[in-house]
Amino acid sequence: MSGAGAAAGPPGWQRGSGLFLPEDPRGAAPVDFLQELPSCQSARRRRGGTRERGAAPHGPAGTQLRALGQDGGELAERPAREHPLSIAEKRRLRDSQQADIKYLSKWNKWKKANSKSLKKVLSEAKGLSSYLVLWRRDIHSIEGRFGTGIQSYFSFLRFLVLLNFIIFILMFSFITLPTIISDYGIFNSTVANISPKNTDYNCSIYEPSGNKGLVYFYTYLQDLLSGTGFLEVTRLFYGYYTVDAVWISVMRYNLPLAYLLATFAYLALSFLWIIKRSVEGFKQNLVHDADSFQSYCNKVFAGWDFCITDPSAAQLKHRSLQYELQMDLEEERLKQKIADRTIKEELRIYSLRIFINIIVIAILSGCFYSIYRVTVFSQEKSNDISNTNFQDNLLVQYLPSIVITLANFIGPQIFSFLIKFEDYLPAFEIVLTLMRCVFLRLANIGVLLFSLWSQISNCAADKCEPCGYNYKLYPCWESDVGREMYKLMIFDFIIILGMTLFVDFPRKLLVTHCSCKPVQWFGLSEFRISDHVLEIIYGQTICWIGTFFSPLLPAIATVKYFIIFYIKKISLIHARKPADRPIRASSSNFFFLAVLLIGLILAFIPVGVSIASIPSSKACGPFRNFNTSWEVVPDTIRGFPKGLQQVLFGMASEAFAVPFFMVVCLIMFYFMALAGAHKRVVERLEEQLALESRDKMFLIRKITEAKRRP
Repeated sequence: MSGAGAAAGPPGWQRGSGLFLPEDPRGAAPVDFLQELPSCQSARRRRGGTRERGAAPHGPAGTQLRALGQDGGELAERPAREHPLSIAEKRRLRDSQQADIKYLSKWNKWKKANSKSLKKVLSEAKGLSSYLVLWRRDIHSIEGRFGTGIQSYFSFLRFLVLLNFIIFILMFSFITLPTIISDYGIFNSTVANISPKNTDYNCSIYEPSGNKGLVYFYTYLQDLLSGTGFLEVTRLFYGYYTVDAVWISVMRYNLPLAYLLATFAYLALSFLWIIKRSVEGFKQNLVHDADSFQSYCNKVFAGWDFCITDPSAAQLKHRSLQYELQMDLEEERLKQKIADRTIKEELRIYSLRIFINIIVIAILSGCFYSIYRVTVFSQEKSNDISNTNFQDNLLVQYLPSIVITLANFIGPQIFSFLIKFEDYLPAFEIVLTLMRCVFLRLANIGVLLFSLWSQISNCAADKCEPCGYNYKLYPCWESDVGREMYKLMIFDFIIILGMTLFVDFPRKLLVTHCSCKPVQWFGLSEFRISDHVLEIIYGQTICWIGTFFSPLLPAIATVKYFIIFYIKKISLIHARKPADRPIRASSSNFFFLAVLLIGLILAFIPVGVSIASIPSSKACGPFRNFNTSWEVVPDTIRGFPKGLQQVLFGMASEAFAVPFFMVVCLIMFYFMALAGAHKRVVERLEEQLALESRDKMFLIRKITEAKRRP
């Protein structure tokens, strides 16, 4: 039987483990057989020729042996639980590691034991610190009921709460706290107030509209909502900080320089933190969009959200996956339809798109012009409100905020309607609509600031002659800009709260207790993640811009987002339903941070213009003795030693900037080339994986053929 079994296979093959394998006394496959593999043939075609037969086993085989040797060294050092091995293999590895410890010296044993104890302590500390994470249970509960898509929104909201809290700590520590210390004489501190130097008397006149005499209760409410009255003379706004230096014992604290550096610090902190968080999402998004076939595989084999514990959420996830697959198939059909278009159809489509984009531009222009006109009207009427009642005064104060909110509400509805006629792919329709909405919301803030600056710099009829700005209308223009940002933030919070209390919950009651067909058809409002994200990014952009003009605005933003978290949570659970077309968590995280980064870049522009270009107020603020806020930097440098001055001024000159720019470009080109090389390596590895599967099928086919031979 053994002789017959051995002779059953073809020549040059031997039986092992029930299968016919190539015969080789040294354990390696014959070279002729290896060259028949699909991977070898593909490599030979790529090289354009064949290698010598004798050299074939040494390259790949030697490399694999060296890799196994390296892996063996790593296995000896790393704990068994960190390896992707079976339980039996982990036990054998652990036994071998424990046996090796007996032969170590006392010093190595002590070092190994201490390292193990330290890792255990750090692991336990990390586990305990997870219980200190803000809203940990709430977000896990939302994730279990509604999936990772909606959970990503609430995690993003938590990130903004932490970011604003850190910005508040930064501004309070370096700007507000020194003035508090000096006011109360703590640590024997004194304050040196700024006295106007070489300034016209008219430029230094600033009389805040504080409440005097008999004050009605509603006046305090008006001041609280508009930032005027008693709030105007508090630490909330820029105009309060008319301090040149704070002396703490013998140390001089330069408040104007600290104010400017703190502004740069919170912008840089926000930028770096957003970049750090967006890198991981960018990697996932890049991998997901790399191949359409991979996208199908991800949806079919890895699309289920195992965090879901609620049955209704599971049904929603089923519908979501079904919708995504339908959209993918529809997208493939539309791609084929686009490829089959005639020239006449393409001309019609492009003409329609141009016409619709003209309509979109007209809508945006109308919104921008309306904001500009109402801002100018509000600023002019705000200085003549002595004869108006409470309601009219508050309406005039909030007129720009009301128009901006209406534009933010009506514009996206029109964009969503027009996009249906442009015949884009479904995925691109969503992206284009969102980008138009983002541009509308953020550009509205820019138009508001432009309107304010046009009034501040309105020098007609020699209004700016002695001061460089319209000092009659804006004696402390930084505080005026800060009040506008304050009003935008307060009004945005009022709108979010009002929509929940007076729209979502009444609609929920109607749908629950009214069986009328129109009401049931209308149904509950959907919790659209993208719309809610644009809301809070709009508010965060206001906070970034307004922090320079109102240092304590991040504290208000922190409280605002803290309350909004519970408002949105209650609305989601009791008054809204999840969207039937949710967005993926990985792509949504990257999208949130990308739009947030756009808002931050937009915030750089007005803050930078205010610091470097517009003359600073001569009647208030820490920069009243400087032409612009930036001049405090060269003025401080002039107090340094001569050598250090030359170095710093040299770094700011063109002789340093041009070479530095060239070096940065070279580094950028290097990383671009490195990224291209990595991409080619990844493509080669993907090809090797595909060839590996073909090699396996080839071997299985050969073994099957060998078994069938007599």
